[in-house]
Amino acid sequence: MPPAPRAQPALVSLERVTVVHGIAHVLDELSTGVLAGQRIGVVGRNGGGKSTLLRVLAGVQDVDSGRVTRAGGATGTLTVGLLAQDDALDPAATVRHTLVGDRPDHEWAGDPRIRDVLDGLLGGLDAPALGGLTATVGPLSGGERRRLGLARLLVADPDLLLLDEPTNHLDVEGVAWLAEHLATRRTRPGTALVAVTHDRWFLDAVATLTWEVDSGQVHGYDGGYAAYVLAKAERARVATVTAERRDNLLRKELAWLRRGAPARTSKPRFRIDAANALIADEPPPRDSVALTRFAASRLGKDVVDLEDAVVRAGERVLLDRITWRLAPGERVGVVGVNGAGKSTLLRAIAGEVPLTGGRRKVGSTVVLAHLTQEVRELDELAAYRVVEAVEQVKRTVLLGGREVPASQLATRLGFVGARQQTRVGDLSGGERRRLQILRLLMAEPNVLLLDEPTNDLDIETLTSLEDVLDGWAGTLVVVSHDRYLLERVCDRQVALLGDGRVRELPGGVEEYLRLRAARPTRVGAPGATGRDTPTAGSRDTPGLVAPRPGEAVSPGPGAGAGAPATAGQVREARKELARIEKALARLAERQERLHHELADQATDHIAVGRLSATLRELDAERDALEHAWLEAAEIVG
Repeated sequence: MPPAPRAQPALVSLERVTVVHGIAHVLDELSTGVLAGQRIGVVGRNGGGKSTLLRVLAGVQDVDSGRVTRAGGATGTLTVGLLAQDDALDPAATVRHTLVGDRPDHEWAGDPRIRDVLDGLLGGLDAPALGGLTATVGPLSGGERRRLGLARLLVADPDLLLLDEPTNHLDVEGVAWLAEHLATRRTRPGTALVAVTHDRWFLDAVATLTWEVDSGQVHGYDGGYAAYVLAKAERARVATVTAERRDNLLRKELAWLRRGAPARTSKPRFRIDAANALIADEPPPRDSVALTRFAASRLGKDVVDLEDAVVRAGERVLLDRITWRLAPGERVGVVGVNGAGKSTLLRAIAGEVPLTGGRRKVGSTVVLAHLTQEVRELDELAAYRVVEAVEQVKRTVLLGGREVPASQLATRLGFVGARQQTRVGDLSGGERRRLQILRLLMAEPNVLLLDEPTNDLDIETLTSLEDVLDGWAGTLVVVSHDRYLLERVCDRQVALLGDGRVRELPGGVEEYLRLRAARPTRVGAPGATGRDTPTAGSRDTPGLVAPRPGEAVSPGPGAGAGAPATAGQVREARKELARIEKALARLAERQERLHHELADQATDHIAVGRLSATLRELDAERDALEHAWLEAAEIVG
């Protein structure tokens, strides 16, 4: 009989800890701890105490009562690193000194772990994304300082790594790199990670345990976001048998997890299969056909067309002869690196930025709303109460085929009870963002452009927003680095790669990451144009046409189309397709068997770890096969 696994030591323990802000008990006699080897994701409502919990674990905030105990780390003395939401970098220091202090170059530049961090977050060993190692911190933007602070922590590699919203200011590629680094490359014994985040894909990719901070207490759930949703739904089912609870948002979210892309790719999907009985009475999914038909009746045939659109910023070409025709009811997600022109594309669709070339055509019935990343537009409403600010736009709105009062929609987006009477000037950043979205929806637009809508929103509000968008009939374009949101509310994705063009992503965000991995440089790094050759802006690289649903894409001259395949190449490609499809079928059978084993062994953590590792290997094998299938399919045509 094999020996029982040794229990991991506790790095930090909290015993009956209480923290009071004013009259509110942010932490209320909380007892919990962080064990070596754990990767913990922390979720909860804005203002619920998540950041306070991190500061207590870091030892930078005193507690009003209770005891905090810290054990020795891997080096004998516990080292703790905290990435807080406020910036604590020395503005007079250089980038190099901030990252590595006074260590000699040969000592840190030869360390592959440090090189990996600098490549992943700062564009390379010389930190070109920040203007080089000799640049001073002071002139850097907030996003650049945020990435520098994160890179400094990862270079230091403390025993206990505490991250407060680490994905803020990272693009999709940066989030994917960070998740992989934390999950697979930070494997030194005696270390642990605690991360506060609203990025649900990041949670699933990194967390082995999820903490929900609620009413001063911490509730723990094994696994990442998908496992957390399942466990919380089970708890709700035990607590009540009413029809209202059976139709709650958690069940709808769980139903989508089962049928959507993340259910096929996220780490704990075996837990989702076990939920089939729980969601037998699940609410229906979004009816895309009905919504499109209703959107067409409101919009007509024409929505917004960009034809050979060119937008310049100084000498740089942001959009290069883009032709994009938005269709009624179309739901498009836009991804791309920072600075590639995503916000510019939305502004061009909205008519808020002048075109250097081409033209913009708008349907006669279009009512367009644009959610920008700014919330200054609410400043003039500072004296209004929340419900008054919403009703100023309209008192009722048509949603999901029925009239919804302003107060009810406000409740669905987190303004519950007395919070609707709060003055706009007293709202937090997340609440202002919610109010901004509410006012846009109350105007009943039929074309909705959302630029990073998840900024400052907690997970509960995000699921509520997604639920509202499920029943919203109109054309939707979303720019976001939140993979979960894009896959949840959009039917297709496109990418801006920094070369002035818009590229279709049949394989979604995973295809975008493969495209980015194949590129030698990144946008924003000095010496890196962020463009493929030929150079963006030349007359030989027309913008890719983003089609209507079902409409074929026809690349123009010089758009990257290769020579026609020979008959022999087509035959070989067809054989390759058949071989790959058989291999994928066998792989699916193996994965299904493993899912059943995981469900059976759910309480055996050692078995779960072994089977999960095997599943990850199968996932990598499947990704390679799917990529090969796409290449062969392009040849067959």
